[in-house]
Amino acid sequence: MKKTILITGGAGFIGSHVVRLFVNKYSDYNIVNLDKLTYAGNLENLSDVENADNYIFEKGDIVDKDFINSLFEKYDFDGVVHLAAESHVDRSITNPMEFIMTNVVGTVNLLNAAKNHWKANEEGKLFYHVSTDEVYGSLGNTGLFLETTSYDPQSPYSSSKASSDHFVRAYGNTYGMPYVISNCSNNYGPNQFPEKLLPLFINNIKTSKPLPVYGDGLFTRDWLYVVDHARAIDIIYHNGRNTETYNIGGFNEWTNIDLIKIMCKQMDEFLGNTEGTAEGLITYVKDRPGHDKRYAIDATKLKNELGWEPSLQFEEGLSKTIKWYLDNEEWMNNVTSGDYQKYYSEQYG
Repeated sequence: MKKTILITGGAGFIGSHVVRLFVNKYSDYNIVNLDKLTYAGNLENLSDVENADNYIFEKGDIVDKDFINSLFEKYDFDGVVHLAAESHVDRSITNPMEFIMTNVVGTVNLLNAAKNHWKANEEGKLFYHVSTDEVYGSLGNTGLFLETTSYDPQSPYSSSKASSDHFVRAYGNTYGMPYVISNCSNNYGPNQFPEKLLPLFINNIKTSKPLPVYGDGLFTRDWLYVVDHARAIDIIYHNGRNTETYNIGGFNEWTNIDLIKIMCKQMDEFLGNTEGTAEGLITYVKDRPGHDKRYAIDATKLKNELGWEPSLQFEEGLSKTIKWYLDNEEWMNNVTSGDYQKYYSEQYG
């Protein structure tokens, strides 16, 4: 019997890389990709696997509990990899209720469906919840987030993700739900929607538009190449210990302004510009409310227990990322124009 795995948010940035990895690596699995196809869900991200025998796409909303229950009845899932989420901090400040509905209510709908469909202590079942380092709050100039770090979310986005993490653990404690959770640092790489820093700035440099930098630009983040994140999810899903949390990080801290300057230098080289051309587009803007100063993940547990570590240093990963966006101009044009949203109707009717 083939295993059937539900991957939620599989048409999104991180989700599409996870779907691709699972479809290509596990021919003995059926992979069901559930995505609502909001602005950040793009089926063009998966055009290379959409005709695979072990890949199925379902369009739907995790907030719709009846639909979620019907999917569990239809497919009898052996596992869930839950990535579907609203994830942009600025959008959460503008519309917090949307984040509460998707990130909290949607997660609980999935947990309820799994609880009701899976037998108590049934072997081989797993609910894998993918979360963020932002639930831990903000660090000072030193220290790292550990799996045991107390939660201190500072934005509507991180608060909604923290809540969903707590519900997953509560279902494990109360109902015996088999689960793992991972909290990951900032991802970068191909197929990221261009509201996020790297693809936005790559596109702005290419089109000679300003590069808006919040505040003093000294906000610090740990950066992880998205393919390495997908690898980590694969390893944790298959080898992680039940009810454990794993931090996934790139061991790769950069202040925003230092990262942007390196990207500017590489973009000038790729585009054949005079050095300093891209950096001249940097424009400092008013800081956003509740902006966390520093995130930094300690992924030692994941490395020591499961043998995972990042495959790329940041400069190499950034170069690969820039090259991908420049080589995939049509993808970027479709996303920025909104034409990517036609793909579903063209492919699925």
